[in-house]
Amino acid sequence: QVQLVESGGGLVQPGGSLTLSCAASGSIIGVATMAWYRQAPEKQRELVAGITRDAITNYGDSVKGRFTISRDNAKNTVYLQMNGLKPEDTAVYYCNANLRRTWTTDWEWSWGQGTQVTVSS
Repeated sequence: QVQLVESGGGLVQPGGSLTLSCAASGSIIGVATMAWYRQAPEKQRELVAGITRDAITNYGDSVKGRFTISRDNAKNTVYLQMNGLKPEDTAVYYCNANLRRTWTTDWEWSWGQGTQVTVSS
C-alpha cells in the first residue's frame, strides 16, 4: 500500500520557520510531480508549492519569497522550508504526489493525511 507520510508541523511564532517533510512509501516504481497544498478553516484547499522530478518549481502568490520547496528523488521525499511565517499561514498542510505503483498501472495522484501548522504568538 502506498502512503504519503508528512511530518514537521507544529506551533511557531510569527516570523519563525518550520520545515515540512513528506515521504512516499510502499510499492512505487516512480514519483513525478510532488506538491504541498494547505487548507485553513472555512477556506478552500490551495496550492502552496509544486516541484517536478526535474526540480522545476512553482509557488502560490502568497508564499513566494518566503517558502522553498525541494525534493530528494532517491528518497521519494519532498520538503517545504517555510520562513517568515505569518498568522495567515495557519492551516493544515497536505502533501500531494503523482506516482505509479506498477508498470501496468496508470499514474495517479495521492494525498497525505495532513499536518497542522499554527502561527501564533
